[in-house]
Amino acid sequence: MGKVVLTGKGRRWAASGHPWIYSDDVASADATAGELVPVFDPNEKPLGWGLFSTHSRITVRMVTRSPEQPTRDFWLDLVARALTERERLGFMEPTGACRLIAGDSEHLPGFVVDRYADVLVVQSGCQGSDQMRDFLLDLIREMLPFEPRAILDRSDSGVRRLEDLEERVEWVHGDDPGAIIVEESDGLVYEVDVTRGHKTGAYLDQRDNRAVAAVYAAGNRVLDAFCYDGLFAIQCARRGAEQVIALDQSAGAGERLLRNAELNGVADKIEFVKTNAMNDLRARSKSKEEFGLVIVDPPAFARNRREAEGAARGYRELNLRAFGLVEEGGHLVSASCSYAVSREEFLHHVSRAAVDAQRDAYLLHVAGPGPDHPHLLTLPESSYLKCAFMRVN
Repeated sequence: MGKVVLTGKGRRWAASGHPWIYSDDVASADATAGELVPVFDPNEKPLGWGLFSTHSRITVRMVTRSPEQPTRDFWLDLVARALTERERLGFMEPTGACRLIAGDSEHLPGFVVDRYADVLVVQSGCQGSDQMRDFLLDLIREMLPFEPRAILDRSDSGVRRLEDLEERVEWVHGDDPGAIIVEESDGLVYEVDVTRGHKTGAYLDQRDNRAVAAVYAAGNRVLDAFCYDGLFAIQCARRGAEQVIALDQSAGAGERLLRNAELNGVADKIEFVKTNAMNDLRARSKSKEEFGLVIVDPPAFARNRREAEGAARGYRELNLRAFGLVEEGGHLVSASCSYAVSREEFLHHVSRAAVDAQRDAYLLHVAGPGPDHPHLLTLPESSYLKCAFMRVN
């Protein structure tokens, strides 16, 4: 069995509670890729156990501060706690969808599992979660109140390159079920393509925010930019929007949007436009179009702190165009999923855009993801989503 010894600086960092130990804070390491290792301070005092990476700047991802080596019961308890919390929150309806396992924030580093009805989609993001995948899936199947029809390993995100891991997409249980139909508790119905859709197939983290945004849609024309498969747009149409124009550059997403609109009986209210959303917003702003509600939910503008400066320009430009399209007294919903841009930084960029647009923006509230995407307070990176709701004058 290997071990990791931290520097004095590393010991102080570990004492902060952050579960990631960076390479600069490691004095010595004797471990293999993905190995579960004990971690010590410079005086050989045990600090806990973590999963080791031979390649990433995050050398160790802590799983426990206890000196006792984690056993099967330890891992089973982590899985049971996660699933019990989803049950308590009402996320385990047979036809529903949720994030079952939220990775590092639930002390299961790099290991994310989403559920779409009775199909599970796994994403592994580090060497340790790759090593433990089958073991953890066995524990999940043991604790679930149903047997999954199929399990897809959709480990194809770019973050794997940081761990020297190749992309991997494979069915580890069952066969490809094709399109999956999800029905949420409020009656929203939508199709999910887990093999070709973004992330694990859908954006589960915006569930609650879509419902809140739709409150401002009744009786209004709505513009939904970067709409993907249209769940913001469809919720707005379901809640009484007169018309919703949905923008996205993906033809496949647009096809799913229109099928989802049919499933929800609102196809007559939604128009999909295949376009570059930023360019389209600029053109509509120049032509003085106005909407009672504008929603902008772009992909991440910054994947790390080095890209934060470029992201600032992007958020300011995007929101400048969006403010210009909101009618007097209307509403803007603006989101960021860039974990490298803090809530305060994002709101600053939005506020500067309001000044540039010569509009008064009143912040009604800022929301994050739903509670099935928990934010571990000592892991700020797990608080990545910001969704600002504003009244505009």
